[in-house]
Amino acid sequence: MSHDAERHPLDLAGRVVDLVHRLGGPGAEAEVVVTRSELALTRFANSFVHQNVAESGVGVRLRLHADGRTAAGGGSVVTPDGLAALVERTLTAARLCPPDPAWPGLAPPVSVPAAPVWDEATAFAEPAERAERVRAFVAAVGGLEAAGYCRTAYRSAAFANSAGHSARGSTAEAAMDGIARAGGADGVARLCADRLADLDGAALGLRAAAKARAAVDPVELPPGRYEVVLEPAAVADLLHNLALWGFNGKRFAERQSFAELGVAQFDPAVTLVDDPLGGSGLPFDAEGTGRRALTLVDAGTTVAVTHDRRSGAQAGAGSTGHAAPGAATFGPTPGNLRLTGPAGVAAAGDPGATRAAGAGPVGGPEPPVGPVLDAETAALVAGMDRGLLVSDLWYTRVLDTKKLVITGLTRNGVWLVEGGVPVRAVRDFRFTESYPRALGPGAVLGIGRRPVRQPDRVDGVWWDAPALRLAAWNFTGGASG
Repeated sequence: MSHDAERHPLDLAGRVVDLVHRLGGPGAEAEVVVTRSELALTRFANSFVHQNVAESGVGVRLRLHADGRTAAGGGSVVTPDGLAALVERTLTAARLCPPDPAWPGLAPPVSVPAAPVWDEATAFAEPAERAERVRAFVAAVGGLEAAGYCRTAYRSAAFANSAGHSARGSTAEAAMDGIARAGGADGVARLCADRLADLDGAALGLRAAAKARAAVDPVELPPGRYEVVLEPAAVADLLHNLALWGFNGKRFAERQSFAELGVAQFDPAVTLVDDPLGGSGLPFDAEGTGRRALTLVDAGTTVAVTHDRRSGAQAGAGSTGHAAPGAATFGPTPGNLRLTGPAGVAAAGDPGATRAAGAGPVGGPEPPVGPVLDAETAALVAGMDRGLLVSDLWYTRVLDTKKLVITGLTRNGVWLVEGGVPVRAVRDFRFTESYPRALGPGAVLGIGRRPVRQPDRVDGVWWDAPALRLAAWNFTGGASG
């Protein structure tokens, strides 16, 4: 890594702002985010580590507004010539862009929240530390075929703009996602945490293996509407799609979202909070706006959507700290949703809560039996007379953005529940369901008290998802149909 790359990101951000003023003239406005990252991933398949990859680098993102036109650019060459080239090509792009009358201006110099504490041992973990968790996972599955990954990530970011505003922060996270396979049936276990030390590979392996063994020899059930208990991995897909399509301020302004502010659109049991600082997240967004917890649904009533400076100005609401690269096109979205019930849960980001929720199966070190592996899910399943226990949803696609009708598949285990007891494994289903309807008034029969943090494909994005019992879910056919 070059000497320039090793300098603090805030120094580099200030240098880019100065270059914009020098090359673009005093009227040019600029905002710069510089991110130094250390990303590492240890993959395993066929019960062996087959790949360890890591990257370390510095990225610079520049957005500028000159002569009434806006353009953005990015690069990773942080030498003086590289930074000058970034500014010159972004200025050239701005001259070719159409006028931007909706430019919201720059964030003023205001304080941002203090950055959460991040774990240095996680940020700079060695490959052997990730491999040890893989080893524990593979040993715990008891001879079943295992595959998945263990990852660690660190980001140190700084922001500066022409208005004199600056901010800085660092974040680290770890995640593990693994499957075990028994006789063609898969079981899954996932967990995201602020500390690598909080990932217990053995506990996750025991969980995945128990789910896989319980999913062998599934029977086929007819399509229809079934009461369901969705485990946290499945609930994470609900949160992901609600965030992407529903609480997006740009889609809301364009009337492409289901969200209606002040309307009781969800069951009174549902509260949704986007809480980027509930873990070790960055304390500011891509425009330098401070990030804070934002309640989107309060006891069933939709009370807010997310905004960056542009969508907030158009809505007369201001930014909620959700600017991100590409938000001008797709819109600002939540990235750290937490679903809670009315009785309250342990605070998000509380390491004790995360460890308890993601800790291994109930019953000590003996290999667990059956698909229900924690007290939260067991309590919800016990209340079902007849329904389905669903481990995971995948390959979900939007059919109707306004109603948020989603089609997708179940995977990693479905079980028929009768009299509060899972009685047999069931073949995977295809489903077509409106997510807001499924969570609508009267539809939520129970919410687990402790969410389990589920990793997203994007670093810094996670979903605090508890187990969830719903009155009905629309299964439209077999997974191959």
